[in-house]
Amino acid sequence: MSSRSERSTVPFTAPERELLRRELCRHFGEDPAITDGIFLRTWRGGERRNTPKIPPAVKTMLDRGLMEVRATNQGPRAFFTEAGLDALRLLVLDRRAMDPKRFAHLRAELGLDV
Repeated sequence: MSSRSERSTVPFTAPERELLRRELCRHFGEDPAITDGIFLRTWRGGERRNTPKIPPAVKTMLDRGLMEVRATNQGPRAFFTEAGLDALRLLVLDRRAMDPKRFAHLRAELGLDV
């Protein structure tokens, strides 16, 4: 019964957790920084040309105020809001959701391993 109540406090849906694991894990030998945001592709043609493609998992986080989209020199990116950073802290503290060794860089960046 306690596991059910713990799951209800998980701040992200299963597709959101999967996206975060994929985007925030080590790529090409480098740990991504939360402050760099999540890269978003852009539409190359049609009416939406040059606007960001928003994956469904990012859209639900945008809708709940956990992320916001900003233009950068490297293209559009999704950044965590303060509420999103608080939710990410909770997620990273859950050892089952985010392996502490694999995501140690996130724990350090969020100030959880002091």
